[in-house]
Amino acid sequence: MGRSDPEEGQPPASVKPPDGGWGWIVLLGCFVITGFSYAFPKAVSVYFKELMHDFHVGYSDTAWISSIMLAMLYGTGPVSSIMVNQFGCRPVMLVGGLLASSGMILASFTTNIIELYLTAGMLTGLGMALNFQPSLIMLGTYFDKRRPLANGLAAAGSPVFLSALSPLGQVLLEKFGWRGGFLIMGGLLLNCCTCGAVMRPLEAGMKRKMERVQDKYEAKEMLPIGERAEEAISTIDGAKKSKKTKKQQQPRKRKKLLDFSIFSNRGFVIYSIAKFIMVLGLFVPPILLVNYAKDIGVPDTEAAFLLSIIGFIDIFARPSCGMLAGMKWMRPHVAYLFSFAMLFNGLTDICSARANTYTALVIFCIFFGISYGMVGALQFEVLMAIVGSQKFSSAIGLVLLIEAIAVLIGPPSAGRLVDAFKNYAIIFYLAGSEVVLSSLFLAMATYCCLNQGKKTPQPEKTPSVGGGSDTEEAESDAQEVEDHAGDNHHLSHSTNTAVVMDSDAVNHVAEDHSADGVEQPADEGAVPVPGECNSGQTVERERF
Repeated sequence: MGRSDPEEGQPPASVKPPDGGWGWIVLLGCFVITGFSYAFPKAVSVYFKELMHDFHVGYSDTAWISSIMLAMLYGTGPVSSIMVNQFGCRPVMLVGGLLASSGMILASFTTNIIELYLTAGMLTGLGMALNFQPSLIMLGTYFDKRRPLANGLAAAGSPVFLSALSPLGQVLLEKFGWRGGFLIMGGLLLNCCTCGAVMRPLEAGMKRKMERVQDKYEAKEMLPIGERAEEAISTIDGAKKSKKTKKQQQPRKRKKLLDFSIFSNRGFVIYSIAKFIMVLGLFVPPILLVNYAKDIGVPDTEAAFLLSIIGFIDIFARPSCGMLAGMKWMRPHVAYLFSFAMLFNGLTDICSARANTYTALVIFCIFFGISYGMVGALQFEVLMAIVGSQKFSSAIGLVLLIEAIAVLIGPPSAGRLVDAFKNYAIIFYLAGSEVVLSSLFLAMATYCCLNQGKKTPQPEKTPSVGGGSDTEEAESDAQEVEDHAGDNHHLSHSTNTAVVMDSDAVNHVAEDHSADGVEQPADEGAVPVPGECNSGQTVERERF
């Protein structure tokens, strides 16, 4: 996906997503990028004890490395949107992969904790942000009807990579130390460049080339063989070249680097508010779960295994929820399914606030993994359904910025409440209530504001939550173009002489014959063609 002009790489709105083909390779790349983006900040925590020993700092100081990574991943969303709109997805992802890798490689040579913040924290976090957002944009470009399933499969990269990178980091730490581990992890992040290289934009160049060939073929078939056929073909080429020249001479409309007009979309505003409230409490339980288990007497190994249970359930929950959201009867109501997932997650937190045995915590992890996986699989699918693929690059950047603010407020506030009250139950109640509130707000606002607004006629068609797909919109636009072409189609000679070409070229040929004062008989030198084929052939050319 490149810039807005078809000549510069980005497919126009009428190009249909293939829903397969090379899209499966794009999905694989998005799977890897999502895994690195979400799992890497958590996986580096295995090095914290060695860092504390070498740099003589506390746990909170080393924990800032992961916090800075996440803050850069979410907070630099608008920067990534601007770069994608300016340069396209593939170049941004290649640069992001180099930045992420160089950040970890430079971190292996640091001598103090501040240098780690700048390299492993900021530089690597920025690189992952420049990979994560464009990969989701390309996924929405290649998939439409199968987009919920594609989003679910891509989101499954997070738990898969988390379960793989953490043991790998422990092995690297034991054999090579934290410096060697950082160096090897930096080499692994170079795979982000490979994923960026496969993000091939949907090209419209072949379509335009085949259209020109079809024009000449149809002109030779419909016109008499001889000088008039060559004249008509040259006239078509001349008319198209003059159109292209005029189009190039016109001042090009400057593309917005960050489209703030999406805030006029009520669905986007509702989604942003609901997402902000949800993120305040969504990440709190898994962050405090291990410490809570240790406080009630659970051994360290069994307490750490609780997170593995959540990750294992999450692996299967995300693709399953994606398949459910992709069903025809569920696709128009995907916003309500997202609301149900948040409600499920919030009620799980509230009902498990009083869990004081290991068995109760295991049951909590199972239900939390299911609900958390559902939320992860649906969050970006709902956003794509609201704003469409053309504005998704700006929308996701602004949403990630809003999430960054919530991430910096929610978990730190929960930690302070734990220090103040020494009671984890209050935190689970508060976090669950925030997630439940976000689900109720999204469901009620969607029903009252969006569905009721559909009943009143609007001068401009705005996308709504869980509405029609981009393919359906493209097909309706193509149908309008075909109807307009059929209404403006004119016959230049007679009903028996049909020329399938642009209307400008037809009028030009008619003017040349009228200027010469020669009138061609209807039965002489013409190929009889049924009249009903004229508009049909024009439609077929437009479709091709």
